[in-house]
Amino acid sequence: MRLYVGLVHYPVYNKNFETIASAVTTFDLHDIARVARTYDVRRFFVITPLDDQRALVERVKGHWTGGFGSQYNQDRKEAITLVEVATSLNKAVDVITDMEGDAPLLIATDASKQDICSISYGGARKILLDERVVFLIFGTAWGLDKTVLTGADYVLDPITGTTGYQHLSVRSAAAIILDRLAGSQEMDLEGKNECVRNA
Repeated sequence: MRLYVGLVHYPVYNKNFETIASAVTTFDLHDIARVARTYDVRRFFVITPLDDQRALVERVKGHWTGGFGSQYNQDRKEAITLVEVATSLNKAVDVITDMEGDAPLLIATDASKQDICSISYGGARKILLDERVVFLIFGTAWGLDKTVLTGADYVLDPITGTTGYQHLSVRSAAAIILDRLAGSQEMDLEGKNECVRNA
């Protein structure tokens, strides 16, 4: 699959639905990078225009890919190597286009159902299986600014649980969505029990 992931820190909303630049959370870097590596994502872009926040990302990446962390935990190094910083969504798209020779299809995510070119998980998975270049983007804070959603090719259907509670962390949402889109889909759903006990 020709899949890329982006974590957008600007433009996003705060709880008053004002457009802001959110702070980078190092938990997001580690956890989403590990999920990205698990599902064979080609690059994980952290998108922020703020100099100090980009420096933070580079410092974390440097520690785990070239510093003490690279010797201490090879698995973490392998995941963090996927991280790349971009000053804007457009800059990240340019990098992907240069790498692939094709502009990516932009699929945005949101916690609520959008009427802007929405796409199901099955539809998005089919696009990936057709070897299209896909850039899947997640928002931070209270979600992606409307300008990002309207500028995307599609907005993925939201994750729906059983209670109506729609406040997953972006790390949790990324794990669920990537499993739905890029997982093996070979799990047994028929309820068979194949447990074999030693005599």
